[in-house]
Amino acid sequence: MRNNEKVTVTDPHENDELAVRLRSATGRFFRRLRAERPAHGLTMTQISALFSISKGGGELTPRGLAEIERVQPPAATRTVAVLEERGLVRRAPHPTDGRQIVLSMTPDGDTLIAADRQAREAWLAARIAELDPSDRETLRAAATILERLARA
Repeated sequence: MRNNEKVTVTDPHENDELAVRLRSATGRFFRRLRAERPAHGLTMTQISALFSISKGGGELTPRGLAEIERVQPPAATRTVAVLEERGLVRRAPHPTDGRQIVLSMTPDGDTLIAADRQAREAWLAARIAELDPSDRETLRAAATILERLARA
């Protein structure tokens, strides 16, 4: 260590308190953001599955969906059935394994996902625009830190 470097020793209780505040604040934030979703009649489980299928790019199996959503395969199958009945996803034979199917979005599913994202992002962008520049810079830094924490 060099003479001009400072060592910061943090109290472990400070980290615990910060963890509590961060969990609480992010929980409230996500509930508020969820409230900005358009009324589409889907449950949170169904919308989460729909987003996962969208990210899957037509290569996601029901078993893969169950793993991503951390549910049992029968639960994922029931969710897919509802989404398929609503015309939001389709099932197709797996290209190399005839015993499996792959899930993909329909145009209606893509439209619903885009509208959902747009509504929440518009609300958030409007709230960010109300902040002063230093708070926006703080949020930029916080977003980077949160992304890093999510990867840990």
